[in-house]
Parts: sequence; C-alpha cells; structure tokens
Amino acid sequence: MRIRWRRLIAKSWLASKWHYGRNGLVLEGRPSDAVWYFAYGSNMHPATFEGRRGIRPLERRVGQIPGYRLRFNLEGRPRGKAAPANICADRDGEVWGVLYRITRRDLLRLNSTEGIPGRGYQPVALDALDNDGNQLKAVAYVAPGKETDGNPSLRYITLLRDGAKFHGLPALWIKYLDSVVHVE
Repeated sequence: MRIRWRRLIAKSWLASKWHYGRNGLVLEGRPSDAVWYFAYGSNMHPATFEGRRGIRPLERRVGQIPGYRLRFNLEGRPRGKAAPANICADRDGEVWGVLYRITRRDLLRLNSTEGIPGRGYQPVALDALDNDGNQLKAVAYVAPGKETDGNPSLRYITLLRDGAKFHGLPALWIKYLDSVVHVE
C-alpha cells in the first residue's frame, strides 16, 4: 500500500512538493531541470536503473565521491539476511560509482523506488568528481546505518560488480567489490 501511495504522489509535482515538505524535505526546481545522481549500489546496473526503474539518463559518467566509503550496514530483506549498500563519511575514503544526469522528475521517481521520503535513505547533495576530474554537485542516497556491517546477498553484490564492470569503473574498485563477502 505504501509503495503505491509513493508512486501515485511521484506522478504529481505539486503533490510531491507538499508530501516532501510534510516530511521535512525540500523539492526544488522544475520537473524538467537536469540534476546529477550518483549511483554506488544496484542502480549502477543498467537492468536495475533503466530496466526496473525505467529511467533513461541524459548522460552518464564514471565518478567518485571523495571523503566517503562504501558500507553494507543497512537492514536488508529478508530482515537480518542481507545488507544493501550505503555510504558514510570517511575523510580518507572514496566511493566509486556512476554519475547519471537525469531530470528532477526522474529523480522524484527514483526517490519513490528507494522509499524517499521515509526513514531510510535521504537524498544528500555531495561533491563528486567525474573521471576527467570535473567537480559536480550530485545527489547520493545516505542512510543512518548500524554500527556494524553485514554482508550483501550474492544477487545484490553481483549487481554492483556487473554494473561496475559495465560502466568501466577502475580495476581497483572492481577488485574491492570482488572481495566483498556475501551471504550464503
């Protein structure tokens, strides 16, 4: 029921502005404005982002967010069995992913698929660097996670690994993703 409600609200810009404001978030700009979104989890995989989410990016680039690190410290489904990706501040860290340039309307649709607004992920504007060293302001999803990390499912980490390879992320990042232990 909650998912249907979010999708219904996401179809109306005015209803979304009201709903976001009611939940302490600001929905800025016009629906057609372009924004950068930084994907570090399953949204790196084209079957998830374009197929399942139905979003066609205007542009895509390999990118990173310095000062953050990848964690698997969220509660997954089924509860206690698999942990989805999250990022957290770490001044010595960096997270690699895919920068997608999308419309605000598409970001709104993406937010609804990630449970935003809600208790989990929050959209945060962060400084990202593309592969050419250009600095961009990008929206990334950050959630207050648990103190300890869990393990992603094999299906989930495979989406990250395959998405990273598909987009040509650096070999060291792919090696790191390959080293992540998954739930059996």
